[in-house]
Amino acid sequence: MEVEVKAEAKEDARSTVRAIDRDGLERLLGLLREEGYRTIGPTVRDGAIVYDEIESVRDLPAGWKDEQAPGRYRLVRRPDDALFGHVVGPISWKAFLFRPRETLTAAARGEGGALEFRRAPFEPERAAFIGVRSCDLAAIAVQDTVFTGGPYVEPRYAALRRAAFIVAVNCLESGALCFCASMGTGPRARRGFDLALTEIEGRFTVEAGSDAGRRLLERLGAEEARAEDAARVEEGTARCAASMAKRMDPAGLPELLLGNLDHPRWDEVAARCLACANCTMVCPTCFCSTVEETSDLTGSSAGRVRVWGSCFTEEHGKVHGGSYRPEIKDRYRQWLTHKLASWVPQFGTSGCVGCGRCIAWCPVGIDITEEVAAIRASPGPVPDVQGLPLAPVPSPLPAPRAPAASSVEEDLVPRPAAVTAAVRETPDTVTLHVRPPQGFSFRPGQFNMLSLPGVGEVPISISGWDGTAVEHTIRAVGPVTRQLAALRPGQELGMRGPYGSSWPVDEAKGCPAWVVAGGLGLAPLRPLVRELIGRPEDFPEVRLIGGSRTPGDILFVREILGWIGRRNLQTHLTVDRAGPDWRGSIGVVTQLLDDASIEGVYFVCGPEIMMRFAVRRILEAGVPPQRVYVSMERNMKCAAGFCGCCQYGPLFVCKDGPVFRYDSVAYLFERSGF
Repeated sequence: MEVEVKAEAKEDARSTVRAIDRDGLERLLGLLREEGYRTIGPTVRDGAIVYDEIESVRDLPAGWKDEQAPGRYRLVRRPDDALFGHVVGPISWKAFLFRPRETLTAAARGEGGALEFRRAPFEPERAAFIGVRSCDLAAIAVQDTVFTGGPYVEPRYAALRRAAFIVAVNCLESGALCFCASMGTGPRARRGFDLALTEIEGRFTVEAGSDAGRRLLERLGAEEARAEDAARVEEGTARCAASMAKRMDPAGLPELLLGNLDHPRWDEVAARCLACANCTMVCPTCFCSTVEETSDLTGSSAGRVRVWGSCFTEEHGKVHGGSYRPEIKDRYRQWLTHKLASWVPQFGTSGCVGCGRCIAWCPVGIDITEEVAAIRASPGPVPDVQGLPLAPVPSPLPAPRAPAASSVEEDLVPRPAAVTAAVRETPDTVTLHVRPPQGFSFRPGQFNMLSLPGVGEVPISISGWDGTAVEHTIRAVGPVTRQLAALRPGQELGMRGPYGSSWPVDEAKGCPAWVVAGGLGLAPLRPLVRELIGRPEDFPEVRLIGGSRTPGDILFVREILGWIGRRNLQTHLTVDRAGPDWRGSIGVVTQLLDDASIEGVYFVCGPEIMMRFAVRRILEAGVPPQRVYVSMERNMKCAAGFCGCCQYGPLFVCKDGPVFRYDSVAYLFERSGF
């Protein structure tokens, strides 16, 4: 699917500059509506400047300005009747492009009870955004990179973005919390708009920034602006930039923040933070989301609804073993380091545009600029962050990136798949054999998203594939996995995938290959073991180290017994506790790593605490970190990098993982709260 978003302004965009009065602005709004656009702009509602549909210049907030301070927002009267004499309110333009609530997919039972999935109907409206500030232009450009710049394109965002006409407004007065000048995002709109207005003493200069904008100006028939009008725009926006009281130095922020993850300031701010998520709701670039399942009373149809989420909620970081960000400190640190640090290598720009909304709408007045300044004033010892994919902050207004040719939105819609067998592995674990959609293939270590309409969707590692059925080993620990584990042959589920990175099998060619599994971690390692032992000429020495809670919790017992006779495989199993009938080892997995070979390549999967101790032991034996691979587990709602739930420092587990070479995550791996 080809998707194009609004191109940035050309170098000669400001060659078309006109001047209009309020009547001309009224005609402009009328022309936009004639062309089928719904005109949306700033207006006064509930004591705030909000963006809503406007029919006339009379709907604009004439004579109002917003007074802002940390934890405070008030509307007051201006001494004049300027239409755009305010800065920004609690609503940003992302509400019209990345909507707060959106139905993604629908499912129903067709004839004969067959399960059917489809993309939910969606008709993008043509909308003209009136009064977009330069900081919000930058925010739109940032979200372009999130939703249209990766291997998948978010189809709803892309459609709404294509249909949008943007009328920017240059700022001549700064608010008390504005710091866009520091971030390089304003107050002058430079690109990303169709038209840009500057309001000076009741009149407007109008600049065209796109072919669509130039065509509309021609229809408007406005007079050419005088040279002094253009000069006043430059002088006024320069004064506005110089007047900003707030500052943030973006230089070296990724290294500064990711290099001070244990700074005492995180505890200090956590003592104040309420984890209310206000900052993420008003932020124009935050994109985290979650999903809700809906169904009718008969159970014959269901839908998946995406709603805005926040990394400040405990649910955002919840997996079956608990939350990987259990403390408020963890969540605030996650938000700030992502916004200002890890966003840079992910998307090529900072995630902060300097609008100040998060400061104004924080109930306790936490100021993001003060938090950064405090850490910069007393940084800790410079740590080794060499393994993290960091980069200096580039231009804060990147050109929207065209999606890859392989972007296919249908990849995000489940397809029906029938269960052919259900094998009980342990009292709470089942391996489902599922006939996948046509054309299925995978690499060891990848995962699928499995769903049940009206119940939910979860990421499940692929534990086997025989060419006709794909295997998923599922522990029944939550509402979705319990119902998946209860499926029987002939029943259907939804499947999409496979996703993610894989075990680099060929890295172990000719070397001792150590496969280290803890509990359910053997499931994603099982296809790897099968490939390794099936190629003895390439992998003459394979060692499987497996740990379980009890003998009854060991997975794939029959298959493991069959592996024992393989000439290139040694199998060593241990359990935490066992009865007198157990003849194997009792104890933790690490005790089986005492003779770790420095020549080996290590593949490790299991609970994070188990992996930490196992990797430490491997490294203590002198094994280079480049020869160790780990598989991470995170809460995944989309598997395409859109929901933000699997954020792991500068990485997304769904896209960059789940398999990582250890040195690429070592700095974060040893820390809890990420």
